[in-house]
Amino acid sequence: MKRFAEIGSIEYRALGFATSLFPMVDVGTDPRWMRFCYTMGEGTKLATDMARAYCDGFQTSEGDAEICDGWGWNSVNTMVKHWPGTGACNEGGRDGHQGYGKYAVFPNGNFELHTLPFTEGAFKLEGKTKVSAALMPDYSACVGFEPDGVGSGFSRKFIQDMLREQQNYDGVICSDWGITHDEVGVYACKGKPWGMETKSVAERHYKVLMAGVDQFGGNNDRGPVLDAYHIGVEKQGEEWMQQRMRTSARRLLTNIFRTGLFENPYLDPAHTSEVVGCPEFMQEGYDAQLKSVVMLKNHAGVLPLEGKKKVYIPERYVPSYIDFWGGRIEEQHITPLSKELVERYFELVSTPQEADAAIVFIESPNSGYGFDEEAARTGKDTGYRPISLQYSDYTATHARAQSLSGGDPYEDFTNRSYRGKSVKTVNKGDMDLVIQTKKSMGEKPVIVAINVLNPPVLSEIEPYADALFLLFDVQRQTILDLMAGKAEPSALLPFQMPADMRTVEEQAEDTPHDMRCYHDADGHVYDYTYGLNWKGVIDDERVKKYK
Repeated sequence: MKRFAEIGSIEYRALGFATSLFPMVDVGTDPRWMRFCYTMGEGTKLATDMARAYCDGFQTSEGDAEICDGWGWNSVNTMVKHWPGTGACNEGGRDGHQGYGKYAVFPNGNFELHTLPFTEGAFKLEGKTKVSAALMPDYSACVGFEPDGVGSGFSRKFIQDMLREQQNYDGVICSDWGITHDEVGVYACKGKPWGMETKSVAERHYKVLMAGVDQFGGNNDRGPVLDAYHIGVEKQGEEWMQQRMRTSARRLLTNIFRTGLFENPYLDPAHTSEVVGCPEFMQEGYDAQLKSVVMLKNHAGVLPLEGKKKVYIPERYVPSYIDFWGGRIEEQHITPLSKELVERYFELVSTPQEADAAIVFIESPNSGYGFDEEAARTGKDTGYRPISLQYSDYTATHARAQSLSGGDPYEDFTNRSYRGKSVKTVNKGDMDLVIQTKKSMGEKPVIVAINVLNPPVLSEIEPYADALFLLFDVQRQTILDLMAGKAEPSALLPFQMPADMRTVEEQAEDTPHDMRCYHDADGHVYDYTYGLNWKGVIDDERVKKYK
């Protein structure tokens, strides 16, 4: 992670970027969450160490690149997010971008656990810059922990009390995008003024300023900021409000000075061309991708394949669906790998009958985001739905009968339970593709590679796979290198793989490592830190440190 950040900072600066809106260090304690895939997993210690490594690597300049105190020409201000930790996400795995996911719940009271990657990681760096230069609060209203019932960007407790005073944090705090804009419905990804829905735009800006925030994410209009200033003058006095604005100005300007932008804000295009995407960095990036691929299963040692085998790679079909932002994704017929690439490793054939082995590329299940807009609009029901991690149709018989959170100006009820409701996955065809390929291949090996955004229930897939890999949005070529034995799998699971949907429903949104894990046909348990190499189950220093 640190090396990734060092390279990233050099490329960022060569492109003119001096602040990164990362790292995202939320602990992924609910496997259903849409942003689960952007976390460092569900381990608090790992997320803490990753946060520190990221911030150190991005912010530290050394040698001739250093200007002062570790800052310099290769430094990028990191904006660690989302304070106080969105991994406890919103009930049922929903997300706070929309009103239907505005409330974070803590069934087991694990609030402090989610702050540790900030307080013990990003705020305690090993390098000379000492602390992450910037921070972003989350959208959510944290039920039971925020006394005013407001989203974190409005919370004086979370920002002024916990950050500014208890942690002595003096970096830039930037709100997440659009929190001062108007909500237009629980299903719309527009404004996110959680807990401040009935207040004016100017009042929301004032609330944010009083909480201790310095910068309004997603707002380019100075009007409401000036309005908020005048509200402050009336309530606090002009001298106090002047000092409040100057404090934020000092923080913002400090991050610009540290990175040398006042001395030289210009780029050298020749240097940019030489550095960005150079062969050395590209190779290090690809090697990192290889190291991230988890091998879950290698039944009877079918991999690596020896010699130039004949392989069959079926086309993947995905019907049209609506994405998280409300846009329609048209149906797709996907060819996972080009013929030219495959034939560097194997002979590509067009039918299972010709093949020595098959490779099936699929995605983790996509059942939507926990809400049915059409049902809510038409009054059919509340609109709340489960988020499923299995491919086949799912009915939430084990969900809570009474939700832990609820209440919205656009809803006349508070119980957001989805118990007894059903959902279908967009890509059920992925499961069918694996099953059909195995039937067609008979006793010949089928290798399944799942690109994972959320950990799927594997009981529908694993029995039909002789070898099973998890990919995390990396190049599909990695599977060819691993299958051919040009590289050895070395990655470990950064999360648990659920045994079934019942354990997903019964786990607590705020608690890591609390699911029954999937057991495969070879007797392996797909738990946190599990992974295989060619010799078998990996048991190294990483497992000892993090399991």
